[in-house]
Amino acid sequence: MAKKEGQKLKILYIKDYLERNSHEKHPVSVAELVHYLEQQEISCERKSVISDIQALQDYGMDIEVKHGPKGGYYVASGVFQLPELKLLVDAVQSARFLTQRKSALLIQKLLRFCNRYDETLMGREVLISDRVKSMNESIYYNLDAIQEAISSNKQITFRYFDWGVGRKQQFRPGPYAASPYALCQDNENYYLLAHTTRHGVTHYRVDRMVNICITEQTRDNCPELTGKSLQGYGKKVFQMFSGTHVQVKMRFANRLAGVVFDRFGEEAMLIPDGSNHFTFTTEVAVSHLFLSWIIGFGTDAVILYPQWVQEECCKLCTSVLEQYLP
Repeated sequence: MAKKEGQKLKILYIKDYLERNSHEKHPVSVAELVHYLEQQEISCERKSVISDIQALQDYGMDIEVKHGPKGGYYVASGVFQLPELKLLVDAVQSARFLTQRKSALLIQKLLRFCNRYDETLMGREVLISDRVKSMNESIYYNLDAIQEAISSNKQITFRYFDWGVGRKQQFRPGPYAASPYALCQDNENYYLLAHTTRHGVTHYRVDRMVNICITEQTRDNCPELTGKSLQGYGKKVFQMFSGTHVQVKMRFANRLAGVVFDRFGEEAMLIPDGSNHFTFTTEVAVSHLFLSWIIGFGTDAVILYPQWVQEECCKLCTSVLEQYLP
């Protein structure tokens, strides 16, 4: 690199070196920076390095100085604080809709936002565990294509598949066409909320979509998936299994108040029913998943009405019990 060209980039080299190699317990000396710049074929004096550091501070970079025999400069705070990075890494690691490979790649990119000392610490903690992960590598790009279609108000076409016993994709008759409106996470999966001519308001698992194409056709108007209606959709549908939408009144033991808030939001209205219970009424999509959710609480939860939903719950319990009776 020519000397003149190197001088233009000198301050950027200093910035990168401080971000990656400085730490409060391991400050970087001016002599170390001069040596590093010489390795990049950039000759400089101590005064110019100090001047560049001052310029970076004036620009807003949080660089502190530690005085003493082992003193020097270090970046006190970067783009992310260490707890924030740990939170993001854990979210990526836990994301079921990402493949093992994509999780590992994203975590490596996130770790670049911390210095090498914190990166070593984070590296010891990061473990891509045996959690169930998506097998569809294209989901990362599916999300991008869907977001683009939503922002441009266009319909999409795609192929949709299920996994067979032999880990082979079994495609449904297609292609599918839909007006995409939103993406949401439920039961550790990503879902597309959309409107179709055939099914009306519906949803698709993004990791089971391939060959997504954005068409020139404008999206169908769908009030059910806009504004407050969109916000309430996920609360009504349990683990994205469709069912008849109806107002259901339930009775819970008081200890389950937090569970109801987690599922339906903190604005859920819980009405005391005696000293140990409360009732709660909301619109849900009555499916086996919803009924199983209620059954899972044993005698601490019960459906009060409508009667036909009670009867559906009894049928489910009976059919499951019959599998275990001689």
